[in-house]
Amino acid sequence: MRPLKVIQIIDSLNVGGTEVLAVNLANSYLDFNISSHLCTTRKEGFLKEKLEANVGYIHLSRKTTLDITSLLKLKKYIKSNNISIVHAHSTSLFFACCLKVINPKLKLFWHNHTGANINLKGGKYFLIKILTTYVDGIINVNEELRLWSKNKLNHKNCIKLNNFPLFTDNSRKTKLKGENHKRIVCVAALRPEKDHLNLLEAFKIINKNFPKWTLHLVGKDYYNDYSIKIKNYIFKNELKKSVFLYGMCSDIKYVLEQSTIGVLSSENEGLPISLLEYGLAKLPVLATDVGECKDVINNTNAIVLPKNSTLFSESLSKLIKSEELREEISTGLYNNVNLNFSKKKFISRIKRFYLSV
Repeated sequence: MRPLKVIQIIDSLNVGGTEVLAVNLANSYLDFNISSHLCTTRKEGFLKEKLEANVGYIHLSRKTTLDITSLLKLKKYIKSNNISIVHAHSTSLFFACCLKVINPKLKLFWHNHTGANINLKGGKYFLIKILTTYVDGIINVNEELRLWSKNKLNHKNCIKLNNFPLFTDNSRKTKLKGENHKRIVCVAALRPEKDHLNLLEAFKIINKNFPKWTLHLVGKDYYNDYSIKIKNYIFKNELKKSVFLYGMCSDIKYVLEQSTIGVLSSENEGLPISLLEYGLAKLPVLATDVGECKDVINNTNAIVLPKNSTLFSESLSKLIKSEELREEISTGLYNNVNLNFSKKKFISRIKRFYLSV
C-alpha cells in the first residue's frame, strides 16, 4: 500500500498544546508509513528544532489573512510532493479552506482543539459554520466538541480523538527555584482561558498555611493586559518569593521531574496536553472540571469546579498534606494515560478516519 501523504497546517511553532501535538504528529507519522509534512503559515518558533529531519517543512511568512502569494506557494509545494491530505489545526482553518477552494481535489481535515468553541455565537460561529462546509472531516479533542461539530455545525464526518503526550526534549536546562518536594507547577500559556488568576488566589491561601511551598508558571508570556494582571497580582500580594514565571520551556520532561504537584485552573479546555504530560511524568494533579479533564484524571479528589479559588485551595491543601493521596492520584493518572492516550492508538484511528473519507 502506498503511504498516505499528509501536510499539517498551523499558524506558528511556539510552545503550546496545539503546537506540541502538531509536532508530535508530524514526527510520529514517519513511524507509521505516512509521508509527513508540516506548514507554518505565520511564524516559526520554539518547536521547529524538534521536527525530525525527514518531515517535509515549509514556512510561508503570511502577513495578512488572505495572502495570495503564500497560498500559491503552498499550493505549489503540495503539488510537487503529491500531497493529498491537509490537516489544519485550530485557527489555520480559514487559510486551509482558501487552499481547498483553489485545489478542490485535496481532502481537508480540521483539528478542533479549542474547548471554548462550544460557546461561540454571532459572527465567529457563522464564519466557522461556513468554513467547515469545505471540510471533509473534523477531529475533535473531546466529546463536547464532537457533539457541537455534529449538532451545531451540522457536519456528518466528526470524530472524537484523544490527544497523546510525547516528550521530545531530554535536555535539562530549566532549573526550578524553591525547595525540592515542595513545588507546584502549572504548564499553560498565559492566556485568559487558563485562569491563572484563580490559581494565584488559591495559592495565596496555600502560601499562608504552607509557606515553604512554591508555585511555578511555565508557558508563553504574551506580554499583554492579562500578563500584566498576573504580575501585578504577584507583586501586590507579596508572592514574588513564592511564585516564579519561566516563559516557554522546551525541556518540559525535566521541569516535571523537579515538580511535586501539577495543576490546571482553566475556565475551559479541550483536552490539555499538559495534563497528559503530568500523567506521563507520574505527577499527582489538581485540575478544574472542564473539557476532558475529569475523564483523564478519573479521581474526584483531583477535580474541582472552575473559577472557585476557595475550593481549589482546599483540595490543594489535601494533596500537600497527604503523600498517600498524591500517590493514589498519580498512579491512576499514569495508568490511564498509558492505556487510553497512546501514540499508537491515536495514529491507528486517524489513519482509518483519513481513509474513510
